[in-house]
Parts: sequence; C-alpha cells; structure tokens
Amino acid sequence: MKLRYTIAMGLPLASASAMAADLAVKFDIPQLNVAEYHRPYVAAWLENAEQKVVANLAVLYDVKKKDNGGAKYLKDMRQWWRKAGRDVTMPMDGVSGATRAPGEHTLTFSAATPTIDKLPAGQYQLVMEVAREAGGRELVKVPVTLPLKAGQLGTAKGKEEVGNVTALYK
Repeated sequence: MKLRYTIAMGLPLASASAMAADLAVKFDIPQLNVAEYHRPYVAAWLENAEQKVVANLAVLYDVKKKDNGGAKYLKDMRQWWRKAGRDVTMPMDGVSGATRAPGEHTLTFSAATPTIDKLPAGQYQLVMEVAREAGGRELVKVPVTLPLKAGQLGTAKGKEEVGNVTALYK
C-alpha cells in the first residue's frame, strides 16, 4: 500500500482497457464539539443490487493499538460487520489502514486490484459506514456504474459523523 495524501489501491474492472478509470472517493470527517473525541472507524465497500458485499475497499481503524486491540471495535460498524467484517481477518492487506483526523480525505482506487476485476458491468453502490467510540454511526451510499468511465460523479451527504462523500471517476 502506498501512502501519499491518498491511499492508492487498485480497482480493476471487467478489463484493463483504455476505458477503465480510477475511482477517487472524497469524504469529510467533521470536527465534533464533544467532551471526549475519538477518531471514527470507516469502512467502504461495494454492494450489488441485492445489497451483497462484492468488494471490501477500505477499513480504517486504530491499527496501532497493541496486539491489534483496535479490531475489537470494528463491530461498531454494524452494517459492514454483519455483511463482511466478521468473515475477514484484520488487518487485511491492501484494505485496512489507520483512522483519519477531522478534515477532507481521499481514497483512490486505481485499475489494478484483483478483488473487483471480475465484477460484471452494471449498477453498484459504494457504501461508506462511519462509527465513533462513544459517538454515533452513519451510513451513506453513492451509486457506482461499472465499468468506470472518466468524468462520472456520484455524491451523498452524511448528517453528523461524515460530511460529503463524493465518488469521482478520473
């Protein structure tokens, strides 16, 4: 995994043709005015029309806790945990990473990850779930069409735990 203002991971599509585009997911983590602030855990995945997880894209949690202790709070992201989380071992290479401070962040998925390269063309949902210890939980969904084509854009807006979530194909 390469860190450089973005997290670069691959997102192969039906083929690695010139039609393939990169997926950039921008999201805002708001600064909340609370007595005890904890950075949120974030999970991002793709779902098909039947709401089944077809690809885990990112799981951001407290990876620095001793003996992978941060993993015990992953179940606070209830939707992700029920659909995919309980069946995976953390940390997950190329998917898991550290939590993020308040501000705007971008996850970039290039056309090279083996987990999605065999997905058929069609409509999917990019789902992002955000949960904080001693805080709230929020789920937002952004429509995604495969294969990705440059210039397409999808947006959703959270209410409290996450601000704007934008999926841009570049």
